Amino acid sequence: MRKIAQRDDIRDLILDGVDALLAKYGYKKMTMEDLAREVGIGKGTIYLHFPSKEELALSHVDRIVERLLERLAEVGRGGGPPADKLRTMVVMRVLHRYDAVAHYSESLNDLLSAVREELLVRRQSHFEREAQALAGVLEDGLRRGDFEYPDGREAAWILIWSTNSLLPFSLPARELGKRAELEKRATRIAELLLKGLSPQSGGRLNRRR
Repeated sequence: MRKIAQRDDIRDLILDGVDALLAKYGYKKMTMEDLAREVGIGKGTIYLHFPSKEELALSHVDRIVERLLERLAEVGRGGGPPADKLRTMVVMRVLHRYDAVAHYSESLNDLLSAVREELLVRRQSHFEREAQALAGVLEDGLRRGDFEYPDGREAAWILIWSTNSLLPFSLPARELGKRAELEKRATRIAELLLKGLSPQSGGRLNRRR
């Protein structure tokens, strides 16, 4: 037990335990005793890193998004046309979340209803950071003449808003459909929006403002 508690990755081990228990019991039935047994540490070690059960759940969601942001940044730094990178990033934000909670029987909203207010605040912060990652690629495309839109940040938010309906918030992953179908829908949304940003579209999205 002491060896586990002293590991450098103890926070991740604890959050791995949270993930397992959310899938098994749900948030309301999960206890700190359950988590301590799951990870193989004492409750005191959990409190050294997370002050409350609520913070455990919220930090679990934060970690999902942090890992997504790392992947988005990697794509953004990579080579290739901005349109291709954006298509990949938009689909990635949908599938990453789907994969992270596909083993849950409830939606995140239902699962974490006890911390819903704070969850909504953090969710908005997550979207803001994702929009920043997308805006960087959009602005590069605008400079290159690949896109025609006056505001890269606003265009990034359009991509965020348009695909939020595919995220596993109000519906559990199993009700969103099969992963391949979800990927197809996200790709189609991205392609339609990117087509509207293209100079060849005649500034279609721009005219709708």
